[in-house]
Amino acid sequence: QVQLVESGGGLVQAGGSLRLSCAASGSDFRIKAMGWYRRAPGSQRELVATISRFGSTDYVDSVKGRFTISRDNARNTVYLQMNSLKAEDTAEYYCNYYPSRVDAWGQGTQVTVSS
Repeated sequence: QVQLVESGGGLVQAGGSLRLSCAASGSDFRIKAMGWYRRAPGSQRELVATISRFGSTDYVDSVKGRFTISRDNARNTVYLQMNSLKAEDTAEYYCNYYPSRVDAWGQGTQVTVSS
């Protein structure tokens, strides 16, 4: 059974940084692309960043140059380094496979950016 556990969220001032972590169980982590997603209040969940099994990355335009996704296959963990945070980055952040799997959504971690 897949289990993804996000951590690292919190309250930060605009311009600040946070690093999110996602610990994955399961033996297929190393061979799967992963993604970070977010859902802001009143909005649908959106894909923020992806990383392939080989480390290739892609980002939604609104976070390019500010966020960095990475993975440590030895630790079954994917990270999201978020710099220069803006109020509009406030959301619940989730990791999942890419494409996402319905049975893999975790509890998420809340990021709140005060302006």
